Amino acid sequence: MMKVIRRFSLLLLALLSALSSAATTPRGFEPLFNGRDLRGWRGGTALDPRELQAMPAAEKYELLAQWTRELVGSGQPHWRVESGELINDGRGTYLTTEKEYRDFVLQLDYRLTPGAESGICLRGVPNVRIGDPQQHGRGKGSGGLSSNPAGSLGREPRIVADRPAGTWNQMRILMVGSRVSVWLNEQPVVEHAILENPFDQKLPEAQRRPVPVIGPIQLQTHSGEIRWRNLAIREIGSEEACRILAEVGRDRFTPIFNGRDFTGWSGALEAATVRDGVLSWGKGKGGVLYWDEWLTDFKVRLMFRLESASNNGLAIRYPGTGRPAYDAMCELQILAEDFDWVKKEIDPRQAHGSVYGKVAAMRGYQQPIGEWNFQEVTVKGSRITVELNGTCILDADVDKVDLSTAMGKTPYTGSRRREGYLGFAGHRDVAEFRDLLLQKLSLEEKH
Repeated sequence: MMKVIRRFSLLLLALLSALSSAATTPRGFEPLFNGRDLRGWRGGTALDPRELQAMPAAEKYELLAQWTRELVGSGQPHWRVESGELINDGRGTYLTTEKEYRDFVLQLDYRLTPGAESGICLRGVPNVRIGDPQQHGRGKGSGGLSSNPAGSLGREPRIVADRPAGTWNQMRILMVGSRVSVWLNEQPVVEHAILENPFDQKLPEAQRRPVPVIGPIQLQTHSGEIRWRNLAIREIGSEEACRILAEVGRDRFTPIFNGRDFTGWSGALEAATVRDGVLSWGKGKGGVLYWDEWLTDFKVRLMFRLESASNNGLAIRYPGTGRPAYDAMCELQILAEDFDWVKKEIDPRQAHGSVYGKVAAMRGYQQPIGEWNFQEVTVKGSRITVELNGTCILDADVDKVDLSTAMGKTPYTGSRRREGYLGFAGHRDVAEFRDLLLQKLSLEEKH
């Protein structure tokens, strides 16, 4: 009988523990910490995630095992669990999720001892800063993105929302692409800021890469004890990511596609169809379909969806005739990520987001084939930037390109155009577009 009672008691305790854990996990979220042990976590440190991935498998796994052993250390563990709380003594390696994440909302509570500091690495990239504001000084509250170089958005929090050291703070982090927003104790302290990649800061600007598209969450160790609880995460899919990005600053943009017909458009009208708010480029159809308004400097937002190996393009400052890649200022590539695997090898200057034939964009930031992508293109004078799914993949001054090094033998006669039409350049592949929005840039916005 005593064995039955003991077994029942253990089952009841396990059930209560599970209910308690569920009660602190918001609907739709998954707990990152089970309240009992470090299951689901490994050791880690401030190493470029790309460098780790490039290691030979045996070397990589040995390094991970070493970092994980250092979570414990000798004697008193650096990381331990007590009463449903994660506790770190300020030493040891970073507590790192075994799972990697793309876009997400992360929620957690933390409590610092006076003078302590820490941080949260997102996709293995430092970091959202956590610290005692009494030690940091005025205006140095938690939530800032400490990896950003001077002048970047979100380097410091908008307000100091920290509670005194020794009390619990609640933090929520939204990450979509390279864009990060942080709420501390329900106060927005960083909004839609770019998390820079600190591992490339010493490289020439043209060689620097954005943060990785996927990676782990890391809890940093620094100068004093910190406690964590209620860690939970909700992964964000491509549709929701597009909506989040589209809502930021939406009131500054005007629709240029009504979702019903081609009112306001000219050119290859027969190449595409409109249904349920989507402009669909037809298989086997070529030509240029353009918004019938002469533009100088502007921003354009759009969502696009591609089939495997699909090819299309954005005609920038198109004169109304000719080939956009050569007779317009440029053609910005709209190309499926798998094009060169399925059809043929391409020059890097043909990849998605590239200034065709002249400047290569960063690769690997599209959503999976068949899912919607959000893109914003800014055209100011001779400079073009492309932000894809929240990450800047191109920032180029087209006038600085040595055209003698450009692809092919066809002259790029329109390269220095400062006005023209905006349109799509079809290349006989299926592509879908929706939510086309335009912002004309005033003199103030150009600077």
